[in-house]
Amino acid sequence: MDRHLEAFLEMLLAERGAAANTVAAYRSDLLDAAGFAARRGEALVAAGPELLRAYLSWLAASGLSARSAARRLSALRQFYRFLLRDGLRADDPTSLLDSPKQPSPLPKFLTEAEVDALLAAAAGREGRQALVMTAALEILYATGLRVSELLALPRAALSGDATVLLVRGKGGRERLVPLSDAARDAAAALIAAEGGVRKGGKGGWLFPGRDPRRALTRQGFAQILKQVALDAGLDPERVSPHVLRHSFASHMLARGADLRSLQMLLGHADIATTEIYTHVLAERLQRLVEAHHPLARRAEGASAGG
Repeated sequence: MDRHLEAFLEMLLAERGAAANTVAAYRSDLLDAAGFAARRGEALVAAGPELLRAYLSWLAASGLSARSAARRLSALRQFYRFLLRDGLRADDPTSLLDSPKQPSPLPKFLTEAEVDALLAAAAGREGRQALVMTAALEILYATGLRVSELLALPRAALSGDATVLLVRGKGGRERLVPLSDAARDAAAALIAAEGGVRKGGKGGWLFPGRDPRRALTRQGFAQILKQVALDAGLDPERVSPHVLRHSFASHMLARGADLRSLQMLLGHADIATTEIYTHVLAERLQRLVEAHHPLARRAEGASAGG
């Protein structure tokens, strides 16, 4: 092994207190890069950005995932910064390299049937919890609110015949969100059961915690939601307030909503954030093409005739 590489690994142990597994991973990644450089007749310690770029391309062509390639590039960055710090190189060749792009994970969401099962399970809970969870789930699914926005709602926000909610989201930005009839009715039932909105004030939280002076915590809500998921026959690991937000967005797009409207409903400052749902649009467009394109109908006719 190259003495500079050995010195780098020793530094990880001595100065940074890196775990043995971490050092072993660095060793493996850097030896792989050193082997590639050697096959090109170069030493890793003297490699330039062109060779490293060729190495990353070779990794991609070999089928290595973007995540693993990014980890190897990170090991190289640390190695060359060590060489630069110790005066063994005058530059860092990785400073000109971009990390391999990792695909954005698709948002996880429930089917419409699974949401219906969740709402039915909420209504089947005992006593006050049935009212609380029915109202919470109806509002979450009807509006796409973040759980923090949901739990911050005062009772007064849903009293009377309100058809929209004024929500204060991230960065203090306010937005208007329409309410469904089912969400309004569920909220009204909860408010009525808890004595309505008191005169001369906001009447407290729509979803109070054990201490009625405070809102229900996110952890407390998540715990009840897991129980409702089990009642609905769903894996509780698949169910969370954020999954319901994703479900709202995905189902809206599937039924014809546009991205700009969805951006406003979700309270995204940048439409790029909303674009994680374009997989739903792609699926919908595919169905439209299959249903209405002349070539698709012609293919169906040929298949039936064959």
